[in-house]
Amino acid sequence: MQDTIAALASGRPPSAIAVIRLSGPQAFSALAALVGGKLPPARRLSIRRLHCPAHGDLLDEALVAVFPGPRTASGEDLAELHLHGGPAVVSGVLAALLALPGVRLAEPGEFTRRAFANGRLDLAQVEGLADLVVAETASQREQALALSGGALSRLAESWRGRCIDILAEAEAALDFAEDEADVADRLNEAARTELLALVAELRALLADSARAARIRNGLTIAVSGPPNVGKSSIVNVLAMTDAAIVTPIAGTTRDPIEVPLNLGGVAATLIDTAGLRETDDPIEAEGIRRARARAAMADLVLHVSDMPDAPLPELGWLILNKQDVHNAPAPIGHFAISASTGAGIAELRANLTQWARGHTRPGEPALLAHARHRAAFAEAAEALQEAADHGDPLLRTESLRLAARAFGRIAGRVDVEDVLD
Repeated sequence: MQDTIAALASGRPPSAIAVIRLSGPQAFSALAALVGGKLPPARRLSIRRLHCPAHGDLLDEALVAVFPGPRTASGEDLAELHLHGGPAVVSGVLAALLALPGVRLAEPGEFTRRAFANGRLDLAQVEGLADLVVAETASQREQALALSGGALSRLAESWRGRCIDILAEAEAALDFAEDEADVADRLNEAARTELLALVAELRALLADSARAARIRNGLTIAVSGPPNVGKSSIVNVLAMTDAAIVTPIAGTTRDPIEVPLNLGGVAATLIDTAGLRETDDPIEAEGIRRARARAAMADLVLHVSDMPDAPLPELGWLILNKQDVHNAPAPIGHFAISASTGAGIAELRANLTQWARGHTRPGEPALLAHARHRAAFAEAAEALQEAADHGDPLLRTESLRLAARAFGRIAGRVDVEDVLD
């Protein structure tokens, strides 16, 4: 018999409310042991006094509920206890539950693993839930909800179904290959047309995967320029926090400092880099090397200068800082600001938000954010293209089987354990 697992399902105490969840064959009997045997009606929260089965001590007065399987989050019998969220209450109730026979503490992710094993979630939905837990912006939340809601799985299953239909037609064409060549030719041509249409749909999704990845992982904005032009001050004022140390000493920033930003619902990371200059200090030189490397990989570089006649960068935006001193206009498409007074910061932030939303297009479907999904769909597209190009019916059917297997990996029909771990 499988163990019954228990764990805190809400945030770490102290809190107003704490939720303990049990899942497994002993979930109801374990709850009954704490409430004195009288369980509430199924799927209805009821108030019960909780006592320690071993000593009879009152542990809490809580809301409890039972959910008979398999129509539960885990696919098993499931019980919940909504407690007062003090540390002593939570630890006392958990200790009482774990002292019961057949009940143990859940391992990390074990509730989700059981939901997958019992068919309540597929693998892509599990990954979507993991994304939802760490989502920090509206666009990340929307993307994670779509994935956890099965949008990508349904798409993959639809394409897999079409692939299997074509495979059936390809195998039928083999039966006609010798006796009725004209029938076989018509079947092969129809299959090729359908295959090319499927490849086009797949490649359109793959072409949009970079945008989906930017939503999930966030954009990167590097702040670059010579020492003492106000890079760290700009980072602090944009992030609205003292994340970077600001001093008049050149070379203060050596390691890149990363600060999260929310740009109109789009996640971004602002990177403060070492001042660019010639130096004999090997530590500062390494910081400058890293600064150049981070700028080269960034989605956008803010080139900061305090010189009114600073040259325009080939890529990125020129930020003319210290306008409280120079009061020089910026060229069109670039920005003049003062990090110390805040002048021009609102305009810069608004343009950064517009840029971020333009690169991610929040609100539009963006499902292909995981490298695993991209690899599976790319493999399927390649196999389907090979199937369309093959003149040999036997080779075509083999390519179709490879494509169907690649589609199956999205929902976890194959190659499951590495992802769950």
